Amino acid sequence: MDMYAVRTLRSQPLRLALTVGGIALCIVLMLFLLAVYRGVADGSVEYIRQNRADLWVLQDNATNILRGSSLIRPEQILAISRAPGVRTAAPVLFLLSTIRRGDRVGTIFLTGFDPGAGLGGPPALAWGRGPRADDEIVLDRSFAMKFGFKAGEEVDLQGRRLKLVGISRGTNAFVIQYAFVTPRFARDLIGVPGLATCVMVNAEPGAEIGPIREEICDVLAGLQAYDQATFLANNVHEMRSGFLPLLYTVAAIGSVVLTAILSLLLSVNILERRKDFAILKTLGAPSGFLWGLVVKQAALIASVSCAAALALFFPLVRLIERVSPEVTAKSTPGQVAGVAAAVLLMSLASSLAAVRRLRRIYVLEAFS
Repeated sequence: MDMYAVRTLRSQPLRLALTVGGIALCIVLMLFLLAVYRGVADGSVEYIRQNRADLWVLQDNATNILRGSSLIRPEQILAISRAPGVRTAAPVLFLLSTIRRGDRVGTIFLTGFDPGAGLGGPPALAWGRGPRADDEIVLDRSFAMKFGFKAGEEVDLQGRRLKLVGISRGTNAFVIQYAFVTPRFARDLIGVPGLATCVMVNAEPGAEIGPIREEICDVLAGLQAYDQATFLANNVHEMRSGFLPLLYTVAAIGSVVLTAILSLLLSVNILERRKDFAILKTLGAPSGFLWGLVVKQAALIASVSCAAALALFFPLVRLIERVSPEVTAKSTPGQVAGVAAAVLLMSLASSLAAVRRLRRIYVLEAFS
């Protein structure tokens, strides 16, 4: 049965090549969507994951920093730092700002943090150091590559000249990238001294987090405090709610196209070899044998398409990342195995849709 299935498919090489190519592109699309999601998921929350604070304090209406709005006043920051059990309280100010290079303008998530506090800075540095003075800046690696910034260059941020002293990693949130400056520069940029978006709190050794949170939330009206796990989960949820529906929609369209292509090919093969199937029925071939033949063809096409997709996927990802550095795609063996399993299931569904035509082939057709 295997050789007959192979010969049947090879009898129309151009059709087979086009089918394999179409299915392979659908598989590449699904792999790419999963890889981009993994890259966005890591990049969006890597800053939070690496800046491990015991508590993240924000304005009461905010639960995250990705799409939340929070402003904490100077007197509130001072009160947080003096709360019982608090060892350090590091205020951080997040702003949307723009960087100009020639005629090109890029938006950044500007992060003003205190370098001496040990919290709020870039998760990791690919090169250089963090900002120590108000005229220094650290850019995300993807943003620097996209705009061609080199070590030691001057960066034009809203008309202000800053020296590039570092390149950060783990700060690419796909649609926007982080940049890091001192808090004084960030506050001067908006013209309001002392403000912060959030305060990262570390407790004294041995101090319990619960009483500190209650002190902040109950005594300081208008503030809410989240432990590290809860705050990370809030941001992950926010990222997924804004990004996952798009991925699911595109992946579902690709799956439908893949199934339709394979069903069409199998149905055409059955129609073209209608007399052959009638002869097999005349010779006493059981229905399971004929159905198995179609399923085997679908599995062969799916396997070849998966191999072709893998051969295309990784070079294509490297090309896309070179052309658009802000696109970060991360693939894992589990993702590849999951897509391969899904493709095999879709090939089975396609074959089951096609085998219905076998029931309409009658034995007497062998003598026509």
